[in-house]
Amino acid sequence: MTANILDKIDLRQLGERLQQARKKCGMTQADAAQIINAARTTIVAIEKGERRLKPNELIKLARAYGQAVSNFVRQSPIIEPFEVQFRAAYRRSETEEAQINPAILRLEELCQNYLELEKIMDAPLPRNYPQEYDVTNMPIEVAAESIAIAERQRLGLGDSPIPILRDVLEQSVGLRIFYLEMPSKYSGLYSYDEQLGGCIAINAKHPEERRRWSLAHEYLHFLAHRRKPVLDYENQYQRKPDTERLADSFPDHFLMPTSGLLKRFNDMYQTHGKFTPTNLFTLAHYYGVSIEALGNRLESIKLIPSGTVERLRDRGLKVRKVQQELELEEIPQRTDMLPIHYQYLAIEAFDQGLITEGRFADFLGVDRLETRRIAEILRQHSSGMMEEIAHLDLRQG
Repeated sequence: MTANILDKIDLRQLGERLQQARKKCGMTQADAAQIINAARTTIVAIEKGERRLKPNELIKLARAYGQAVSNFVRQSPIIEPFEVQFRAAYRRSETEEAQINPAILRLEELCQNYLELEKIMDAPLPRNYPQEYDVTNMPIEVAAESIAIAERQRLGLGDSPIPILRDVLEQSVGLRIFYLEMPSKYSGLYSYDEQLGGCIAINAKHPEERRRWSLAHEYLHFLAHRRKPVLDYENQYQRKPDTERLADSFPDHFLMPTSGLLKRFNDMYQTHGKFTPTNLFTLAHYYGVSIEALGNRLESIKLIPSGTVERLRDRGLKVRKVQQELELEEIPQRTDMLPIHYQYLAIEAFDQGLITEGRFADFLGVDRLETRRIAEILRQHSSGMMEEIAHLDLRQG
């Protein structure tokens, strides 16, 4: 069976996949040559697509690279590895690289899987991309607010909170957004590829308020620094470059637009004759941001005295305790690590017999038992949505 597949496969595409897999696991061409008991020039020819691979050689190389044979012979697009882009953009210590490399490689794999599912189902992700914003010679705050206003108008968001930020950026813009587990100091990854488009990973370990801020931060990189891969983590700069200062400022204006914030602040002030700590907590909850983020935003537009949040903390203020006393429910943590559209593409491909159960499990990153449980949940949700659409059509008729 493998021999028949190898007779038909595009040798150049197979060679590129083998080269990417070899580089990912840190092997040289000489190392790979030893695995199949051949000269290094043989590996060079294989990776260039100039020499046909024997079935037993492919099996040996796949095992050495920690990959399934099917990863090399299935029909899926060849994408430039994210790791190559990040290596070019960053100089990290070996310790830092070991910490974050799994997340970079996982994001790369998931985005490639996403594109493969789109091709299998002939359902490309719609791209509603704006032109890259030019902020040359613009003051940071002015540029951040200008882009935030333009994007809110473009996406029809008005000046209200965005409770479903991830869904808006996935479905209305067409970004590929995944929540991945990373060391706590990392907040997000961003990369761009002509085939894949904008790809973002957000730290799944962080609370939802911080995830939303990180997502808006990475979105700015897509809007203004599209082709520059970014890895964001705490204390990475001695002096922040303008690109990062802009990305830090953008979430304030995008998540808490000045016009809406002023109206709601004034409403609260008029009701109570002052702006109280209770108002601060209520307004932060309304916008789905942290107390610090809202406090800093209000301080920056001179609505509350500088250092207000710090003074509250110095007095022993416990944020979660106050939220409970005010009966402000904790902002729900998004549990779906994978985009909803991605999951539905996978279940549709599986139910139509276009992928195997094993490949379906690979797409979701779970074992077979968990795969069946998730498949049933997705089928139920999909059925429920179809019924709702049918009822809508009847009402419209």
